[in-house]
Amino acid sequence: MTTHRVAILALDGVTPLDLAIPAQIFSTRPETPYEVTVCGPGSKVTTTAGFSLVTEGGLDHLRAADTVIVPGYEPGGEPLVRPSDEVLDVLVQARERGRRVVSICTGAFALAAAGILDGLHATTHWQHIDELEQDFPAVTVDRDVLYVDEGDVLTSAGVCCGIDLCLHLVRRDLGALVANRIARGLVAAPHRDGGQAQYIPAPVTVAGDTSLSETRGWALCHLDEPLTLRDLARHGGVSPRTFMRRFGAETGTTPLQWLLGARLGKARELLETTTYSVDQVARDCGLGTAANLRLHFRRTLNTTPTAYRRTFTR
Repeated sequence: MTTHRVAILALDGVTPLDLAIPAQIFSTRPETPYEVTVCGPGSKVTTTAGFSLVTEGGLDHLRAADTVIVPGYEPGGEPLVRPSDEVLDVLVQARERGRRVVSICTGAFALAAAGILDGLHATTHWQHIDELEQDFPAVTVDRDVLYVDEGDVLTSAGVCCGIDLCLHLVRRDLGALVANRIARGLVAAPHRDGGQAQYIPAPVTVAGDTSLSETRGWALCHLDEPLTLRDLARHGGVSPRTFMRRFGAETGTTPLQWLLGARLGKARELLETTTYSVDQVARDCGLGTAANLRLHFRRTLNTTPTAYRRTFTR
């Protein structure tokens, strides 16, 4: 595989977890082509956790990278501090050369300051959404998403949403099978549905409320069956109305949308790992017919099952 160089730009006040997420997900593995370098404007940067980091490379490594990732940063507790002109110039140059530019959490402020997000949709941590929207009116800020994919410019919401975004990038680059393997190694969900609104402070749940994770796990084992809201509610031991309310609170999406995402995920892995016909894949993932599978692939992935298989079969 051709080496794909990933440069992680650590700015002063970098959030350690924001930086560690891409460093871990894009670390060298036999089945991946990634080569990761942590870079900075200087040889050492401060973090929000009270310690400093020694960077591997300088800004020249960003100029040679295929993907540039800016983790969240809050120097002095303030994400609106503008990076140096040298840093902004390097980010602009990366974008102009057609490189993939990515931010995690408040890293979006650096991309916005460079003008990279102008005219695009973007997101950041829910605590800083208003600031991003007010300070950069040329950016369309999406409030209730885990990440935004604008092709070669991608932004994620707060901290752990960086996991969702980085796994999404692996899925785009190498397919669902490799992304799922990495997710299992991290003990992370391969794909989370819903938006960051589910993480904004809300009233404490009523005593007696229980997680529906067991029902979601059961549904994943029965995707080839015609599951209905009533079936899911029955397994969860609650009424359909209560199930809808609790499911939305836990996942930020509806049961049927979650099921569709799970079925498409299974279809992608079957297309990558088996020689099943498109009809068989559609039946096994619960979408019924090849025509229905093609419809959802086109709507969601902007491709066809056959083209997807051709791209990711190894």
